[in-house]
Amino acid sequence: MEALERLGGIGDRQALLALTTRRRLRAAVRDQHILRVSRGRYALPTAADARVAATRLNGVLCLRSAAAHHGWELKTQPPMPEVAVDPRRRIAEERRTGVHVRWMPVGADDAEAGVTTPLRTVVDCARLLPFDEALAVADSALRSGALTHDDLAGVRVQGAGAAAVRRVLAAADGRAANPFESVLRALCLEAGLDVEPQAEVDLGTGRVHPDLVARTGRLAIEADSWSFHVGRKAHRRDCVRYNLLVLRGWRVLRFTWEQVMHEQAYVRWALGQLTASDPVARVEQDEPARDLPRSA
Repeated sequence: MEALERLGGIGDRQALLALTTRRRLRAAVRDQHILRVSRGRYALPTAADARVAATRLNGVLCLRSAAAHHGWELKTQPPMPEVAVDPRRRIAEERRTGVHVRWMPVGADDAEAGVTTPLRTVVDCARLLPFDEALAVADSALRSGALTHDDLAGVRVQGAGAAAVRRVLAAADGRAANPFESVLRALCLEAGLDVEPQAEVDLGTGRVHPDLVARTGRLAIEADSWSFHVGRKAHRRDCVRYNLLVLRGWRVLRFTWEQVMHEQAYVRWALGQLTASDPVARVEQDEPARDLPRSA
């Protein structure tokens, strides 16, 4: 389960076997800790459990539960099924046990088969979730092909949370490889860095595609974790890429999955130090340097 959580809640066999063993994978499927949703593709059972909860309450799957149902990778799986219920309805508290009820109307055009549509799901997440989680959902929606940039550009929102929705839709980019990269990009954007995912950089001896690139500052930022490498050969290639970038005058920052997902204070500190000293950063930091936060 932990391996699949690192992949955003859904992944193929090859990606999973880079994180765990065949024996553990077979045991997890046998014990129904994970589900085989198609040949060679696996998912956490959160979406299936959420469908049961939504049916019981005569509600509609929404937010991260809807995103999981659509097969998108998430930063975090919802701890309880997220179900939209019309605010005019009354549901006894005991019936809502174990369900995060969202009292909000969902029109007929915004739901299909008891689940919010892909576009409504992205907009709801952008309105109600933290920026990094919402961006991971929007990136996953684009990466999956369920939505296009034109779909997002056509959205018109107003009312509470409208600014947050516009921010997520403007930043969404399907080139992000996984939620790990999406969350790191969100932290960079919050720090004022204008970064592009998987952008091509010509080093003279070849072209590379760092996870994030800030061209004006010749900065490459890598979502770096052994967990996402198939083996030592791939790790060696990454080291060659990092060294070439530095030798060609680029700065390289590397952050692990644990830091990006669970130690964001450290990541924010490091990015803040960078923007404080970098004249090309979009946002100036007036605060003095602070002590280095603890990081594993």
